[in-house]
Amino acid sequence: MAELATLPEYMLRNAQQMADQPAMRLKELGIWKTYNWAQYTDQVRDLALGLASLGFAREDKLAIIGTNLPRLYWAQVAAQCMGGVPVPVYQDAIAKELAFVLRHSEAKAIVAENQEQVDKILSIRDQLPDLKWLIYCDERGMTGYDEDILKSYTEVQAVGKSFDSANAGYFDAEVAKAKASDVALICYTSGTTGDPKGVMLTHDNLLSCGRIFVANEDVRASDNFLAYLPMAWVGDTVYGLVISLLVGATNNCPERPSTVMRDLRELGPTGIIAPPAIWDGMLSNLQLKGASSSPLKRKVYAYFSGVAQRIENLKFDGKGIPLGLALRGKLGEFLVYGPIRDQLGLRRARWCLTGGAPMGPDTFRFFRGFGINLKQVYGMTEVAGLVSLQPNDQASPDTVGAPCAGIEVRIAEDGEVQVKSDGVFAGYFREEEKTAEAMSEDGWFRTGDAGLLNGQGHLVIIDRAKDVGKLGDGTPFAPQFVELKLKFSPFIDEAVSFGDGHPFISAMVAIDFETVGKWAEGQGMPYTNYMDLSQKPEIVALISDEIRKINQGLPEVSRIKRFLLLSKDLDADDNEITRTRKLRRGLIAEKYAPVIKAFYSGEKEVELRLAVTFEDGNESFVDARMTIQDAA
Repeated sequence: MAELATLPEYMLRNAQQMADQPAMRLKELGIWKTYNWAQYTDQVRDLALGLASLGFAREDKLAIIGTNLPRLYWAQVAAQCMGGVPVPVYQDAIAKELAFVLRHSEAKAIVAENQEQVDKILSIRDQLPDLKWLIYCDERGMTGYDEDILKSYTEVQAVGKSFDSANAGYFDAEVAKAKASDVALICYTSGTTGDPKGVMLTHDNLLSCGRIFVANEDVRASDNFLAYLPMAWVGDTVYGLVISLLVGATNNCPERPSTVMRDLRELGPTGIIAPPAIWDGMLSNLQLKGASSSPLKRKVYAYFSGVAQRIENLKFDGKGIPLGLALRGKLGEFLVYGPIRDQLGLRRARWCLTGGAPMGPDTFRFFRGFGINLKQVYGMTEVAGLVSLQPNDQASPDTVGAPCAGIEVRIAEDGEVQVKSDGVFAGYFREEEKTAEAMSEDGWFRTGDAGLLNGQGHLVIIDRAKDVGKLGDGTPFAPQFVELKLKFSPFIDEAVSFGDGHPFISAMVAIDFETVGKWAEGQGMPYTNYMDLSQKPEIVALISDEIRKINQGLPEVSRIKRFLLLSKDLDADDNEITRTRKLRRGLIAEKYAPVIKAFYSGEKEVELRLAVTFEDGNESFVDARMTIQDAA
């Protein structure tokens, strides 16, 4: 197929050449509703012209907030058709976070999923001077509102139909005006060190990375993808919306966030991308189900898990698989591996990707051993989500793959990974100085990641460059390495390690409330809430034993000497992690300074007053006394 310049042009091509093929599905009340490419295009056209009739013009910003819905994806493309710029935001962001992004992006219109999101926007309306229209998708609960900026999605589309009748050819003419260099998306960073930055990505940025991905991966027009990741994350746009438009594949929206795993199994996607936290969660659930099954099933599962791991280790080392082991693997496929892939909804998946954060090698090899083609992909918002990708036969937990053809990677003298490609962003919106800081003098994007290229030309990411430090004796210290080891335990949800400039490594640990809760119930142990459960002596002993096992697999210098169980989970609302679950290390170090001091002064207990932030921005405070443990 000929290369076109913009995303709307690909939509029109699909409507012409694949009119009856499925473009998008939505599960409602347990039934999958399908929209073909002709219907998809009609929906976009009506909304785009409705926006135009309201006065939405070229370069205007259209914010989008809500869970994954066809109407919200159509809104993105509709804005692009009129020469506008979509700005997806995190649906679970509190009002304070939303106010900054919506004000900074100069959002002129917002398309919101439902009453909950409308209320959130209305609560900060006085902070949004550019806002003219607030368009809601779900009309339930909206009859009592009389704000002048409110309009329903169907109302705007109806106006668009009338506008189309009176202005024949207007839609096609506006689409034709767009150029590959036009900004097609503003995607805000997670803001690990300060306020989020608006990354401007052009049609060329997005399409070039989409084409590179399709050239390196087995992507087909008949493919089905599950659209479940936050729409504000660049990965959802590139590996969902862009790939769908580029090849004609089908995006499928789950009924609601709580049904994602059920809908995943029912759909059986042919390809999927998920951050490590989701793969870790899948593994934890499998381990829990295995532990609670009958003795015979436990033995069968444990035996064939061992077989899978031995086979995978031999493959990884490039060694042959003995006939007897291969036969046991065939039997394991029938008894264990195939049924588990089916249970996870991955029986039809030809490729499964993980990215956005490092993955533990044990998790990676577990899924590979069970016949799931799990591979690592590396990218970030500023490079349209793609730098490197692992080939099927070179998947490894130790690298993020070879840089894709058309994407150049170099390692600077200080160890920083730098990138040059057609996917490199057009700049940060309204942030010229920060844009300049992000680029080298000779035009390479500075990722901020410390890494190296190994002997096979594969990229190895060590940590964020600014986070790599040294222990007191000069030994290099990469906090992510320790944290990954800790988070492989099914009982640990998050971990923050310390050691830079100190004589040893210590860690704050947040338990996995669901997994630890199930363990406690199995022991007949009552508890009331997260704080109560996390501070029980039995749970301290449980996590202490997990850390002991982890320490056994670490070199002496990298072992954790002291740890503390947090009385609350790390929360994005409390500014401790980002919406993509990246640690805000600077803020954590400031907030938990008494804990760090206690770790290295030999104290046994520490008292903290912790702020808990609610969705409306109000705060409450919880006083906690926590015991610091010496690790075995």
